[in-house]
Amino acid sequence: MAQLKLEKRGHTALITMSNPPANTWTRDTLTQLRDAVKSLDQDKNIYALVITGEGDKFFSAGADLKLFADGDKAIASDMARIFGEAFETLSAFSGVSIAAINGYAMGGGLEVALACDIRIAEQQAQMALPEAKVGLLPCAGGTQNLAWLVGEGWAKRMILCGERLGAEKALQIGLVEEVVATGMALESALAMADKVAEQSPSSVTACKKLIQQGRSGTMQSALPLERELFVGLFDTKDQVEGVQAFLDKRKANWVNG
Repeated sequence: MAQLKLEKRGHTALITMSNPPANTWTRDTLTQLRDAVKSLDQDKNIYALVITGEGDKFFSAGADLKLFADGDKAIASDMARIFGEAFETLSAFSGVSIAAINGYAMGGGLEVALACDIRIAEQQAQMALPEAKVGLLPCAGGTQNLAWLVGEGWAKRMILCGERLGAEKALQIGLVEEVVATGMALESALAMADKVAEQSPSSVTACKKLIQQGRSGTMQSALPLERELFVGLFDTKDQVEGVQAFLDKRKANWVNG
């Protein structure tokens, strides 16, 4: 049985982590995720990506700690590299990525959600980065992405103090953008992905680049880039189509180019 399932539904790709009982990450599934996202980035018909976990208990429990039981630094180095490659590729996806958190999201299971643009959690979901409890640390973007989303104080509470959060507290501090009833995360995420399809994919790619620019640059450097990318959209067919569709009072037909 495939441990990472990919299906396409219109303009949305759905990736399901399927490695029972806890949808843990392996070297193979991380490589599959990296390669799948790269492939989706080349598919002009895909505007959004939803990722969720199979079953009704776990989104993902992260890495299988048995991998690190013998203290082999070579294995640790290889896993850290592939974790980084997979989740950084996900973060750089040109469309909109949405995590449908349907249960426990722990360690690398929360880090994959942090690499997404938007997170929707079911009311029973629990989230934590508990690596320090076992002598490790979040090495797949967790220390950076969590602090960026929720601020340094809450990032330190979760990472340094091992604090686990329920969905409502996660919503309160900005770790997730929406909380839904049990069993509704995927449906809600797919509905949000449908909204993405109403936007110009060319515009979405440019806007996402600008929003994420703030993580590594300054507002002073981003503002000229904002104007540059705005003008650059006039080289796309989607810009012409979008304006004309509005004037014609009809739905735009995007070509992602």
